[in-house]
Amino acid sequence: MTTSPPAVPADTTRLLRRGFALEYTTLAWNVIGIVVLAFAAIAARSVALAGFGLDSLIEIGASTVVIWELSGTGEERQRKAMRLIGGAFLALALYLLIQSTWVLAAGYHARHSPAGIAWTAITAAVMFALAYVKARTGAGLDNPVLKTEGRVTLVDGLLATAVLLGLVLNVWGLWWADPLAGFVIVYYGIKEARTALTH
Repeated sequence: MTTSPPAVPADTTRLLRRGFALEYTTLAWNVIGIVVLAFAAIAARSVALAGFGLDSLIEIGASTVVIWELSGTGEERQRKAMRLIGGAFLALALYLLIQSTWVLAAGYHARHSPAGIAWTAITAAVMFALAYVKARTGAGLDNPVLKTEGRVTLVDGLLATAVLLGLVLNVWGLWWADPLAGFVIVYYGIKEARTALTH
């Protein structure tokens, strides 16, 4: 006689659906963002906007990892997912370290970018909102992968804010604000990478 698998509680099913919806929303937003940022970066010749486009690629990768993890079960799958997210954090931190150091040393001045300012402002608000709901949903599911990826989304929001600040201050001639803000994100990225990789 075969036994049927235990029923999944209704609350868990609802939270899983929300988790998938959050990740697909993040995925769609960043795919659109890559296109917008590519045009804005080329028009302004902005290293910061180009770097933010790379961050969007990392966020797409992290969302894909979480969708993959939520589709299955098991501690081994969670460990692999955490390692992949930790690697994404390290890649982001390394890129920002190199980019911010180069921009600061070279004294590179980007052109003004109204489109970049508008997109990064909206993106910061969207990412902070997504990060908050992901943290709550991950806590409800007791899912460390979703909670960690929520912090990736938070970093994306922080980076959007840093790029926005740099773009706005660049209008006033303070070109160095963006690379300095990038170093703050480097520290946060390394800290979260260690958390994910040692989980």
